[in-house]
Amino acid sequence: MSASIADSNDRAAKTIPAQSPNRVKAIMGACSGNLVEWYDFFIYAYTAIYFASSFFPKGDTTSQLLATAGVFAVGFFMRPLGGWIFGWIADTRGRKVSMVISVFMMCAGSLLIAVMPTYETIGVAAPVMLVIARLIQGLSVGAEYGTGATYISEIATPGRRCFYGSFQYFTIIAGQLLALMTVVILQQTLTAEELREWGWRIPFFIGAVSAIVVVYLRRAMHETASAKDMKRKDAGSLRGLLKHKRAVALVVAFTIGGSLYFYTFTTYMQKFLVISAGFSPETVSFIMTASLVGFMFCQPLFGLLADRIGIKTHMLMFSGLAMVLVIPLLYSLQSVSSPYMAFLLVFGGLAIASLYTPIAGIVKAEMFPPAVRALGVGFPYAVGNAAFGGTAEYVALSLRSQGIEEYFFFYVAAVVSITFIAAMLMPNLSRYGYISGSGEIEERTGSKGCGKSQATGV
Repeated sequence: MSASIADSNDRAAKTIPAQSPNRVKAIMGACSGNLVEWYDFFIYAYTAIYFASSFFPKGDTTSQLLATAGVFAVGFFMRPLGGWIFGWIADTRGRKVSMVISVFMMCAGSLLIAVMPTYETIGVAAPVMLVIARLIQGLSVGAEYGTGATYISEIATPGRRCFYGSFQYFTIIAGQLLALMTVVILQQTLTAEELREWGWRIPFFIGAVSAIVVVYLRRAMHETASAKDMKRKDAGSLRGLLKHKRAVALVVAFTIGGSLYFYTFTTYMQKFLVISAGFSPETVSFIMTASLVGFMFCQPLFGLLADRIGIKTHMLMFSGLAMVLVIPLLYSLQSVSSPYMAFLLVFGGLAIASLYTPIAGIVKAEMFPPAVRALGVGFPYAVGNAAFGGTAEYVALSLRSQGIEEYFFFYVAAVVSITFIAAMLMPNLSRYGYISGSGEIEERTGSKGCGKSQATGV
C-alpha cells in the first residue's frame, strides 16, 4: 500500500519525460522567474541607501534607513495574502498560470518605483506610492515561492529532489547577486550624487523589462498539477490545508528561523557592515558580492549532500550550528576592521545557511498532498517569513537606534532555537513524506482531522 501511495503522489513528476534536457528546461522556466522576481525585490534593499532621502527627507541617515526598512517589511506582510491567493490558483488552476501572473505583478511594481516622483515633487504621496509598489511586489513574491517550490519538487526525480530543489535558492541568490552587481556597476560609473538623484531608478527599469522576457519563457512550461487533484473538493482551500495542522506548524517553525537567519546575513548585512562596522558602501558591496557568489555555488553541493544524508539531518545541522554560532559571528562582524576578515565571517554565516536553503522548498512540499501543496508550501511560509524575515532589518535598526544593537544577536539565536526543536520533531520524510514516501506523515506526526486515505486521495 505504501509503495502505491508513493507512486501516485509522484505521478506529476513522471508526466515529464525522463530525459535530462526536458527536466532542465522545465527547471529553467521556473527559475528564470524566480531570479527576476528576487532581483526586483532585493534591488530595493540595495538602493535604499541612495533613495531614502528622496522619499523620507527628514531626520538622519539611520532614521531614513529605518523608514525604508519599514516599507521593505510592508512588502513582506503582503506575502501571506499572495501565498494564499496564488496557492489557491496553483492548486485549482495550475502551477503555470500562477507563476505567469506573479511575474506580471512584479513587473508592475518595479516599473512603478522606476517612474515614481519624489517627496520634493508630490509630497507625502511619494512614500504612499512607494508603499503601494512594495505591496504589489510583496504579493508577487508571496505567489512565486510557494508555487515555484511546489513545481520543482513535482518535476524532480527520486533521489535528486534536494539537488533539484537547491536551484530555487540558487536563483534567489542569483537574483540578489545580480541586484548587488548592478549596484556595484552603477557605483563605478556614476557619482554618488548622480546615484541619489536619478541613478537608483535604473535597476528598477531593468527588472521591469526582464520580467517580460520571463513571461515568454514560462509560456512553454509543463503543467505538473493533474486535473483530478485540481478538481478535488478541498483543493487550494484553507479548510483542506487545516487538515494538516501539524505540517503547517512545522513549516512555520522552519521558516521563522531560516528566514530570519537568511535575511540577517544577506539584506541586513549590507547595512550592518556600513553603519556598525564602519565600511564604505562600495567596500561592503564587494564583500557581499564575493560572499554571495560562494553562497550561490554552495546550493547544488549542499543539495547533493542532503540527498545522501537526509533532509532531517540537514535541518538539525543548520538549526544547531546557527543557534550556537550566530551570536559570536555577529559580535565579530560588529568590530571587524579588515574587509578580508569581514568576507570570511559573512561567508561562514552563509555556509551555515546553505544547510537550510537547498532543502527549504522540498521539506515543505513533502508535507502536503498535491491538492493543497502549493497553498501548504506558500501560505505558512509567507506568514513566518513576514513575521520574522521581513522584519529583520526593522528590528535590528530599531534596537540600534535605542543603543542596544547586541540584543538583536540574541533574538536571532532564540528564534533559530525554535527551528531546532521543530527539526527534532519532524518525521523522516524519505519514508513518510507525500512525494518521496508513503504519505503517512499526518499519522506519524500525530495530527488529527485527516487520515491517510483523505490526505492522499486513495
